[in-house]
Amino acid sequence: MALPNISSTATTITPATSSAVINITLPQGCTSQNSGGCFQNLLDQIENITAQVLPLNTVKDILTLAFNASEKILGSSSSNPAELASFGNRVLKTSEKLISTLVKPTETSDSVNFTLAAVEGQVFMVGPRVTLDKIPRLNTTNSSVDIDLIAIARNNTERSAAVAFMSNNMMENLLKPDFFNKSNDTIKTMMSTVISATLPKTTNTKLTKPVNFTLKHIREFDPSGSLFCVYWNISEWIVDGCSALKSNSSHTVCSCDHLSTFALIMQTSSRQSKSDSQLDLLNLVCVSVGLVFFTLALLTFALCQWSPGVNNVARINICISLLLAHLLFLLTQQFLSLIRPQQVLCAMISGLVQFLFHSGFVWMFIEAVLLFICVKNLSQISSKKREVLSSGFLCVIGYLVALVVVFVSVSLVPEGYGSEDCWLKHDKGFIWSFLGPICVILGLNTVLFVMIVITLNSTLKKLNAEVSQMKQTKIMAFKTLAQFVVLGCPWILGFFTNDSKGLEILFLILNSQQGTFIFLIYCVLNNEVRQQYRKFFRCLCSGPKQL
Repeated sequence: MALPNISSTATTITPATSSAVINITLPQGCTSQNSGGCFQNLLDQIENITAQVLPLNTVKDILTLAFNASEKILGSSSSNPAELASFGNRVLKTSEKLISTLVKPTETSDSVNFTLAAVEGQVFMVGPRVTLDKIPRLNTTNSSVDIDLIAIARNNTERSAAVAFMSNNMMENLLKPDFFNKSNDTIKTMMSTVISATLPKTTNTKLTKPVNFTLKHIREFDPSGSLFCVYWNISEWIVDGCSALKSNSSHTVCSCDHLSTFALIMQTSSRQSKSDSQLDLLNLVCVSVGLVFFTLALLTFALCQWSPGVNNVARINICISLLLAHLLFLLTQQFLSLIRPQQVLCAMISGLVQFLFHSGFVWMFIEAVLLFICVKNLSQISSKKREVLSSGFLCVIGYLVALVVVFVSVSLVPEGYGSEDCWLKHDKGFIWSFLGPICVILGLNTVLFVMIVITLNSTLKKLNAEVSQMKQTKIMAFKTLAQFVVLGCPWILGFFTNDSKGLEILFLILNSQQGTFIFLIYCVLNNEVRQQYRKFFRCLCSGPKQL
């Protein structure tokens, strides 16, 4: 069966600006079985056009022929992703070449607009004598672009430049949204028309500042979904160099540091099932319980009387850091649909959570260092930890190290913050900016604990095991080791949760109950603290009777 409308079409075009005759002809005998080859032949003919400038009507006729043919390709070709991406690349290349032929020399400024069934476009040109202060916004029905073309022209020796802007409402059938995050098991939806922006016949195409695109949502926005400003890179949609500045229910403003082919893609979970709802509920309950025990531990450290040799600075700051980290992350997940569209806020939250978790691990390392110093000084029983390192110095180290890690991460990969969960993105292995320092601290802590065990064993042979300082140090070594296991092991387990729902639940429970474990280890298992608890509850119970 012959392809309708185009199977016998022979279009001969003679541009007014060129003495050459341009023959753009769809070969005779094209059928649904060989439509791919016919389409490639058509694109080859278009790409072989050598005319530098073509009339608008000529460009419109050729574009119409090409897009009519591509529609038939979509209806007859296989759904092979590689083949579709290849067709899409050819169509983009052809369209950009055709629209570049609309650029013509000008001393001041000029523009050309066109609207077809499948594509809308605008070309804006400026020359050395341009009188405009800024370029008017280029608009199509569903998109617009703001670009500082005058500044680009100043950077060219000819003092001229041109921008070509196209919006294509059928390109998503070739450059499918499924080409975004291919390894991610989520539902991808194209939320805008596919747009292209180029600088044809411009020598120096370096942008003086990022370009902003306003994209209208062509489908209903799902509040539970994540919006991504993406650009087409040969075979896939990627986000490098693009970010969403702001978004509402109908429009999203994207900022990109380069020109290419762009789109807005929404990503939603493909597993919005009952089990996921139960997991969210479990997370809410477990984290809430952990927060309660973090608070109880902090109150205990602050209000109870402790032995003179006990330094709770590290433990208090561990609790503060992890309490704030878990609380902020919980609140973010509960209000994710409101926070996620605000990309800057989302990125700031992910950076702050990273800082708080890292500071918690730094304080855990400080606790191990203090214990090691104490063990090394056991031969001098009068030695006090507070004489070795002041609390002020410890606070500077505890938070400054975490701050430096975040600062370096932001400096190297600023776009790595603000994933769909308002956490760190996994692109280019950026998650290791979080996991790497944790692994280093866990490794250092392991070395310290080995040294502590060796030193304790050596000291036990020299000192009386009944000495109170020795007994207290042994207890603190056990508690610090337990703290290391409690705070460190859940994150090690987190490396293996991707493919296992059971491990994910176990990670959630262990990680959320860090406050519970700290409260049990340092408060409930401390005999002096238990006695103060009993005294407090006796006073609490006897208080109403005395009234």
